[in-house]
Amino acid sequence: MAQPTAIVFGAGARRGIGAAVARRFAREGYHVIVTGRTLAKIEQVVAQIAASGCGSAEALQVDATDESQVIAAFDRAMSPGPSRAPADVVVSNSGNNARLDFTELSATQFEDFWRVGCYAGFLVGREAARRLLPLARGTIVFTGASGSLRGKPGFAHFAAAKAGLRMVAQSMAREYGSQGLHVAHVIVDGGVFGDRLQAASPKRVEHLGADGLLDVDAIAENYWTLHRQPKSAWTQELDLRPYKEVW
Repeated sequence: MAQPTAIVFGAGARRGIGAAVARRFAREGYHVIVTGRTLAKIEQVVAQIAASGCGSAEALQVDATDESQVIAAFDRAMSPGPSRAPADVVVSNSGNNARLDFTELSATQFEDFWRVGCYAGFLVGREAARRLLPLARGTIVFTGASGSLRGKPGFAHFAAAKAGLRMVAQSMAREYGSQGLHVAHVIVDGGVFGDRLQAASPKRVEHLGADGLLDVDAIAENYWTLHRQPKSAWTQELDLRPYKEVW
């Protein structure tokens, strides 16, 4: 049988959600196309997968806010080489976050957060639908955030982008679910125990302690579960948080 293929958009940090998802699908024998804006970072993820001896992976430098680059990435994902099947898993994981005072927020900053947090998801989702609909199968997962449900002080730009992404996922799920595409939106509620948070807030990581933050491998396990769900019981939205998170 042909080796299955998955493509993950936004797999920058080696210990981050995108990289963990790539490793999880590789563990199941997938060939994973690992994309991100910084080639050196995604090459580290690919090397990690190669060292594990499970599945296979390749690095593809992609800015998910660039329409032509997203289209080219899907060209590769749907023709991944001999003995490999076209991609049946698409993960949109691009995102950024920062606390910014609303009165100091520039129009350029607002647009930049929207482009990464929402527009990139639209480009990936639209192209995924175009490619997978003729096959009448496939899983498309969007990484969301609690900001998609509520806007907290200092995060209007982030909440607006993530709320938009959530609506893209919902609309796609309602339009294409009956045609065989499983579209899911995962709300990540809480700090993620990964490279970014450890570098930015080491004291917060220490304070919260074991299981006080979302483990990236635990998040990735849920992505795999979503892909494996029977058609009779599909999840459209899943929210994940550590047991200590106040919500």
